[in-house]
Amino acid sequence: MKNKILVVVMILGMISCQNKDKTDDKSIIKTIAEDTLSKTVAGTADVSDAPVKDDKAVELIRKQLNVLLKAELQAMTKDDRFFYYDAFDLNNDQKNEYFVGFANPYFCGSGGCTGYILNNDGSVINKFTVTDFPILVTTSPTEKFYDLIFETGGKFHVLKMKNGKYPSNPSVQEVWKGDIPKENTKVLDIQGKKLEKYSF
Repeated sequence: MKNKILVVVMILGMISCQNKDKTDDKSIIKTIAEDTLSKTVAGTADVSDAPVKDDKAVELIRKQLNVLLKAELQAMTKDDRFFYYDAFDLNNDQKNEYFVGFANPYFCGSGGCTGYILNNDGSVINKFTVTDFPILVTTSPTEKFYDLIFETGGKFHVLKMKNGKYPSNPSVQEVWKGDIPKENTKVLDIQGKKLEKYSF
């Protein structure tokens, strides 16, 4: 009889341990889900692997590039006619501006590449030259637009909005002194972020 009671106690103990493990698993999953949800709501979750692209933005950029580069289209090969873009609200108006960049010999040389910053309606804020990607958006504004940090020639340069435009040649702008702040946002990270390539 004692042996039977001992066996029953052992079985009950094993079942309760299994239930405890299941409860712990559920608790861990719940904690992870709550953490991810809170980070997503707060805007601190890493969603860089989830490329959400706006087809309207692609069409807008494609149309604008065909206008801006109309005189050059005949000289371009099919491989030259691709762009990358990233969206970022530079002036907190709840509308994204578009950073447009290229990664081919037509637009890039030893000094860096050419690119554009477009308004949400497709109009040009800036054409820039001799830059490497990514571009960094700082947390400090000038004329209601965030300052930008461009890398060119192995140095980081600060670009500030002046009279509605950023300077077009980053290499002649003020050199950033010290470490680059971690809170800056990378845009147009063509190599690192694996942005999608679009034809125009």
